Amino acid sequence: MANLTTTTSISSLWYHSHSTKPNSLLNLKSKLQSYPSSTSRAPTTSMAATTATKVIPSIIVGGGRVGKALQQMGAGEDLLVKRGEPVPIDFPGPILVCTRNDDLDAVLQSTPQSRWNDLVFFQNGMLEPWFESKGLGDADQVLAYFAVAKLGEPPIDGITDTNPEGLTAAFGKWGSAVADRLRAGGLSCKVLEKEPFQKQMLEKLIWISAFMLVGARHPGATVGAVEKDFRSEVGSLISELASAAATEKGIVFEEGVEERLCAYARAVSHFPTAVKEFKWRNGWFYSLSEKAIAQGKQDPCPLHTAWLKELNIVQ
Repeated sequence: MANLTTTTSISSLWYHSHSTKPNSLLNLKSKLQSYPSSTSRAPTTSMAATTATKVIPSIIVGGGRVGKALQQMGAGEDLLVKRGEPVPIDFPGPILVCTRNDDLDAVLQSTPQSRWNDLVFFQNGMLEPWFESKGLGDADQVLAYFAVAKLGEPPIDGITDTNPEGLTAAFGKWGSAVADRLRAGGLSCKVLEKEPFQKQMLEKLIWISAFMLVGARHPGATVGAVEKDFRSEVGSLISELASAAATEKGIVFEEGVEERLCAYARAVSHFPTAVKEFKWRNGWFYSLSEKAIAQGKQDPCPLHTAWLKELNIVQ
């Protein structure tokens, strides 16, 4: 569920990829023209080459750690599109989006609208408001609980002592295709229906929002230190955020949310902590607080709000 960079910044958690500057449309056309046909592909050394799993050729948007890792899981038939390059209309299959959240508008603009229903989003955080604003509805998503330490290195599966079967999950019409690709790369992946996927997505959101905020209150604290030394703080915040999320979405989480999230913290104990990508993470919970207060109701996340203000993240 996490990508590690050489600087181990918090923005590398889970799957954030770094892309190079955009190439021209001419370069992309040249790339497509030189693309090998199904009868004349060169031998590949990809992760999937020695497996029996059929990996559907895909467009991969984003040439960072995760994008490259996904490409290596294929059979040499994928098309890698870097940030800013147009997504071709005539290359069938899923479009795996592995850019930063703030690049999503640009990705959508570069993708023909007729292909929007083939987009599969690997981004972290709460994407549902963005999906709704773009008319994407129940877009395909992947909760990527795996780590890619460096560009070109094979990913490491994110498993915990409470979920030894792995946590990575896919949802949507291309869910099975994504799961096949990840399994070909030696990773676990389950395909979920909307409600169980949403619950797991929210748990992941609660994890990063709670652990990063508590860690920020204790400068230098790693995720492991938060779990070990500040368990009461993070436990209280997890409970608060889970209650707010369940009320907002009309769902009931499975028992043991805190235990599952703390288990993941132990699995990635060396990660640093910081509150980043506020709009996509803690910002969603703060928006629930703002909405309630504007309606004359009690803040559903008072501890969260108080600690955000303590750190001058909000006023």
